[in-house]
Amino acid sequence: MKVTVLVGGVGGARFLLGVKAALGLPAVGPAQSGPDASGHEITAVVNVGDDIWLHGLRICPDLDTCMYTLGGGIDTERGWGREGESWAVRDELMAYEADPTWFGLGDRDVATHLVRSRMLRAGYPLSQVTEALCHRWQPGVRLLPVTDDRVETHVVIDNPEPVPDGPPQVAVHFQEWWVRHQAKPTAQRFASVGAETAKVLPEAAAAISDADVVLVAPSNPVVSIGTLIQVPGVPQALVAARGKIVGLSPIVGGRPLRGMADACLTAIGVETSAEAVGRHYGGRGEGGLLDGWLVHTGDTADVPGAETRAVPLLMTDVEATAEMARAAFELAGVTP
Repeated sequence: MKVTVLVGGVGGARFLLGVKAALGLPAVGPAQSGPDASGHEITAVVNVGDDIWLHGLRICPDLDTCMYTLGGGIDTERGWGREGESWAVRDELMAYEADPTWFGLGDRDVATHLVRSRMLRAGYPLSQVTEALCHRWQPGVRLLPVTDDRVETHVVIDNPEPVPDGPPQVAVHFQEWWVRHQAKPTAQRFASVGAETAKVLPEAAAAISDADVVLVAPSNPVVSIGTLIQVPGVPQALVAARGKIVGLSPIVGGRPLRGMADACLTAIGVETSAEAVGRHYGGRGEGGLLDGWLVHTGDTADVPGAETRAVPLLMTDVEATAEMARAAFELAGVTP
């Protein structure tokens, strides 16, 4: 079976562990008997809108979080960054007062960014760089950036440092709002810088259109999935998808499962509820994204053009997450 998953960072990475387990694969690492032994092929099409240049290094948070999580190198408590991390480089940068001081790069993580940045400067596209990095980690999933082109999410926020006669609002990179300011200044609007001229990675478009099922992970619907599907060529691939498209709600009981997705939803005028997010995506039968929409037990949703179903959606461990994936397969009408 060919399974394609649209993902962001932490939530998407953890969901991919469950997808692998639901297909009988080791959650971490490659298939034990070779890449083709299971007969299944999993492709993750990953958001790149969070990517940023810092200290001369290209940081790709969502790609790295998926790679580290599936390859067994993630800090499981934080959900991002490397396990067993040290912070000597960060501390030295702070001693130099080298901006930005608000984004911490761990020593092990820096090695990944050094390799990526060197390859990018040598002319390799991001997709080939990601493939080279995954050669070490062996995630057991094909990780594809949605595009090789530079796309970055920026956000217009209320000025967190207002001064007399200063602008009431400022535009900053998403990472500055999310990490430095913890999404506290009110977001007014988002902009996917570079998206208009970007092109979907051909392998990503093919993975979407040719899949037996396309899953939309419970990632941030605005700055992860929302940015991903803005890349030209992605909507066309979704329309052409021969398999059903099933999404899983990142909102449980009116609250985000992780992170500050409510601040993002408020900025675009969408209520923080499973039904509102489902309607924001839209039913495929009504010209939207979804054929099916899974919400957490106790939540309800009416999404015109999509079938909805309530199942447990708490990723408490790999097996619970695998049950979520199995429910998505069932709703899509496919059997591994």
